[in-house]
Amino acid sequence: MAHPSPQPARHVALLVATRKGAWIFHGDEARQAWRVDGPHFLGHVISHVMLDPRDGRTLLAAAKTGHLGPTVFRSTDQGRSWKEASKPPAFDKAADGSGRAVDHTFWLTPGHASESGTWYAGTSPQGLFRSEDGGDTWTPLPAINDSAMYREWMGTVQDGTPDGPKLHSIIIDPRDARHLYFAMSGGGVHESTDAGQTWRTLVQGLQVVEGFDASTVTFHDPHLVRLCPTMPDRLYQQNHCGIYRIDRPSDEWQRIGSRMPAEVGDIGFPMVVHPRDADRAWVFPMDGTDVWPRTAPQGRPAAYGTRDGGSSWQRLDQGLPPSQAWWTIKRQAMTADAEASVALYLGNTGGELWMGRDEGSRWECIARHLPEIYAVEAVTL
Repeated sequence: MAHPSPQPARHVALLVATRKGAWIFHGDEARQAWRVDGPHFLGHVISHVMLDPRDGRTLLAAAKTGHLGPTVFRSTDQGRSWKEASKPPAFDKAADGSGRAVDHTFWLTPGHASESGTWYAGTSPQGLFRSEDGGDTWTPLPAINDSAMYREWMGTVQDGTPDGPKLHSIIIDPRDARHLYFAMSGGGVHESTDAGQTWRTLVQGLQVVEGFDASTVTFHDPHLVRLCPTMPDRLYQQNHCGIYRIDRPSDEWQRIGSRMPAEVGDIGFPMVVHPRDADRAWVFPMDGTDVWPRTAPQGRPAAYGTRDGGSSWQRLDQGLPPSQAWWTIKRQAMTADAEASVALYLGNTGGELWMGRDEGSRWECIARHLPEIYAVEAVTL
């Protein structure tokens, strides 16, 4: 009598996107040992790798290649094989061939659980795109890409954002496929309740750099926005000008980073929320003084966590270098898994991949000597 083959145990995997390719780190049951799968796309710039949680096997990778240009690759077997999108994200051209060109796809978000095959992508220069066939073909959303008002808010390719301005933090309300958010660096946070046909700004309460007018949406620079899975009316934001929280239906962001230590400040790039507790979130501060070094303050890297929605913050640095570690953590390069005992993960621009057990209480290095890390996603395979 034939016996079915045993199914492999489900495990945490880390999808690591870097300046020179992508890697997948497969953890054992205890997340103590990690099996390395990669590199994939060696030599190509990979901005983001995402798993489709609706089927648990489809991966998309946003790539900027030397010979294909900006594109998206798709795998339906958890990264064993890849195929390029037949129509990657691209702006519509005028009749004379003029118009913007996508430099790279920066952000990937799977669609709502009820919309199999739907994905969203954000690009640089800033644009918003949707696929309805699992990432094979992409169409621009004209309410954003063709809007003169949004084009003004997007600024120019010389706006000072490293590697160009970004459209990012594309969020789908888990309760409603028509309710969407996204953010632009720079250009503010925006919301749609009709599946992207119309949009409204969501910048009330946010500060801008001193000397600029907060009523001008162009000057708003959200670095990352996250929605709380168990409380979808709550969003956290790491902004160029602080850490914020909003509880809908309010339209006003509240600055919750003012409780951070003054010598550290509340400037940074990543924002992580707990998978099951809306009061818990984490950031990784950067030095935002003077010329904006974008490195760990005083060369002493640490995550900071809140357990009360931002009323207080705790430093989490056990196991991290105590000094002379001038890390930069990019906005997509910090995440959390959804295990019973939540672990944090981060990658730095020096090519190190770290894990923070017990919600960041104990840090250990998983990998060194990778290329500059752009993004880290923790998934279950």
